[in-house]
Amino acid sequence: MGCGRLGSTLAQKLDARGHSVAIIDQNADAFRRLGAEFDGTTVTGIGFDRDVLREAGIERADAFAAVSSGDNSNIISARLARENYGVARVVARIYDAKRAQVYERLGIPTVATIRWAADRMVRHLVPEGTVEVFRDPTSAVSIVEAPLHRDWVGRTIKSLEEVTGARVAYLMRFGIGSLATPSTVLQDGDQVFVVVTDDIVEDVLAAAASTGVGGL
Repeated sequence: MGCGRLGSTLAQKLDARGHSVAIIDQNADAFRRLGAEFDGTTVTGIGFDRDVLREAGIERADAFAAVSSGDNSNIISARLARENYGVARVVARIYDAKRAQVYERLGIPTVATIRWAADRMVRHLVPEGTVEVFRDPTSAVSIVEAPLHRDWVGRTIKSLEEVTGARVAYLMRFGIGSLATPSTVLQDGDQVFVVVTDDIVEDVLAAAASTGVGGL
């Protein structure tokens, strides 16, 4: 639901991968963003109207993305898709971070656009800060970037995990994400993201920011 810049890009990507895609928007002109190669279905109407959803195929949908420009519309349509039509995978774009946290706990994954953008900028401006890139719906587990002391360069992911007591989720190298193995050797400029709980995050980040000599 929503054929703005995000919705049209998402629809094009899914269509290009061979998925059957239907996209809803109140403004029929918005579908021009999809381009001539889009092979999916377009439905003009309000995204939380049951007749419109059924016309788009909600009753046989495997997944539903609510990505209009309005939080209320996204929340209502996402809940309809999940609760009334039993769609297995539902995600909503939410601008209000507080609302996003509430709906995460209700089992509806959200992308809080402003919070995500701000967090990305903070991570580049203040790399020593604790910035989450993910938190599970129960708010028990998160993934945070662990800025490393320069002495970690040349040492392995295994040694980092042993010293910090946290598992490495992934690393970014030259702007590309990858899943590290225990034998992966850390390079200068690597961004390392670790899985933590709130009770250990400070100790983990402190260990990563130290030389880690005690754990070798």
